[in-house]
Amino acid sequence: MKVAIPLWQGRVSPVFDEASRILLVDISDSQEQHRKEEYLPDQNPFERARLLPKLGVDLLICGMISQTQQVAISASGVRIISCICGSIEDVIAALLENRIDCSELRMPGCGSNRQIRKCRRNSGRNQPMEKT
Repeated sequence: MKVAIPLWQGRVSPVFDEASRILLVDISDSQEQHRKEEYLPDQNPFERARLLPKLGVDLLICGMISQTQQVAISASGVRIISCICGSIEDVIAALLENRIDCSELRMPGCGSNRQIRKCRRNSGRNQPMEKT
């Protein structure tokens, strides 16, 4: 599987539509095999949607993404997991450990309490959330 993650200062770019670079990560047998950076064309959503399949991308992990961009990329056959934030290394580790949708990687305001509870059960952390 090839995963694309938009980059910004060593982290997931907060807005895919504005990202100028992506990290391509090849994953096989729950192990990272290879990674490389690619530049993205200007912000034309249809050019980006055509580029990802040409690069062999199966999955896009990103922060926020416009509906136009999301529809164009989904129509090209690439699966999208959006509203993800954090360092690139944390995101890749979470993907390899099958916990990419858990709360610690969700952008503020994204994700439901139901989803967070499910992730806690799956990761063995059933403790109640601390209030901040």
